Amino acid sequence: MSYYGYYQPSKPRDPAAQLAKLRKKDPNIQPVTIEGKLAKTWWGMAWNKNLEGYADYANRIGRGRSYARHGAVLDLRIAPGEVTALVQGSRVKPYEVQVCIAPLAGATWKALLKSCSHSIASLEDLVAGRFPEALGALFTNRGSGLFPSPREISFGCSCPDWALMCKHVAAVLYGIGARFDDDPTLFFRLRQIDFSELLKKSIDDRMQSMLKNAGRVTPRVMTDVDTRGLFGV
Repeated sequence: MSYYGYYQPSKPRDPAAQLAKLRKKDPNIQPVTIEGKLAKTWWGMAWNKNLEGYADYANRIGRGRSYARHGAVLDLRIAPGEVTALVQGSRVKPYEVQVCIAPLAGATWKALLKSCSHSIASLEDLVAGRFPEALGALFTNRGSGLFPSPREISFGCSCPDWALMCKHVAAVLYGIGARFDDDPTLFFRLRQIDFSELLKKSIDDRMQSMLKNAGRVTPRVMTDVDTRGLFGV
C-alpha cells in the first residue's frame, strides 16, 4: 500500500491457499507457475527484455517479479488482444487485472508476410517452440517489431494502488512471458496475427517458386546427350 507517495512493499497473502479455494469453484483455472528463472525460452526472455527495455516500464515492472515467482498470478488467460488475470495481493480477495494489446499495425503485418515468404522451415520452428534466427529482427526491432511498445499496451487493476503500473499488473506481464515459454503460438493470438495465413502464404510462395523452376535445366540434371556419353551409347 502507498501513503503520500511512499511505496511500502507487501507480499501476496498465501497464494497457495487461495488457489486451492478457486480450484473448487473452477477446476479449469490457469495459474502461472514459475520455478527458477522467470523465463526459460527465447520467447519468454525476449518478451520480458522488450518490456524492461522501455524507460516507461524499466522502473515499474520489477515490482511484479517477486509476486510472479511466489505464485500470486492465480489465473491468466490469453485471448486475441486481451489478457485477463486474477492476482493475489495482501488482501483476502484476489485482484482482477486486464491487459490489452493493440492490434498489429498494417505495415508491420505486411512486412511479416513478406519476411515469411519461402520460410516454411522457419514457421515450422515457430510451431515447435523454437525461434528461427532469420526472423529475429522482425520481432525485436524497437518500435517497429512484433513485440508491443508501451503505447500499444493498456492495463487496469482493481487494487487501490495509485501507481501507473501496480505490482499486480507487473506480475501479469511476467506471467504472459511464462505462458509464451509453454506455448509460443499464444503470442500470435495475443497480437491478433493469423498464423494460418502466414503458413498458407509461405506454402503458396514455395509452390509458385517450384513451378517456375520446374522447366529449367540445371547443371545437376543429366540430359540425353550426357547419358549417351557417360555409358558409351
